[in-house]
Amino acid sequence: MTQALVPPGRIERRIIVVRGENVLLDEDLARMYEVETRALVQAVKRNAKRFPPDFMFQLSREELETLRARLGTPTPGRGGRRYLPHAFTEQGVAMLASVLRSDRAVHVNIEIVRAFVRLRRLAGSVTELRRKVDALEQQYDTQFRVVFDAIRELMAPPAAGEKRRIGFRPEPPAGPGGPAGHRAK
Repeated sequence: MTQALVPPGRIERRIIVVRGENVLLDEDLARMYEVETRALVQAVKRNAKRFPPDFMFQLSREELETLRARLGTPTPGRGGRRYLPHAFTEQGVAMLASVLRSDRAVHVNIEIVRAFVRLRRLAGSVTELRRKVDALEQQYDTQFRVVFDAIRELMAPPAAGEKRRIGFRPEPPAGPGGPAGHRAK
């Protein structure tokens, strides 16, 4: 296996959730493809029909501010971006390979799609773990319910006219004199 052009951990750290979708921002993709962000966005605009809203969308100002606050990135000053970033879903990233047409774009896209798949598998294993924990919790809740019911019964006041005996009372022996070797329980 050849060495990855972009380390998988770097790709996975750049995948974020926006509008309930796992996405990569245009700026991060441009760095991975080793092109300018402006060139990447221009290539996408020239091929707009290939990028429906479920493949790529532009962030709103509020979404950008929320991301900056969540990720701790500073607000750009003078000379920064003039346009809101574009977010690419897994399908949008796959489409970028056909738009950019470079060997690096093809190889980087393969690595990015693999990173998305790894994240999906991880999410699936977390879901399975959550399901198992819920099942265990229900099972043990049922078992402990018996214990709590017994405690509640012991805590309940005796019925009217009934006296609760305190202490140990052996069972009376069976028959006259009881069986030989009978011990109190």
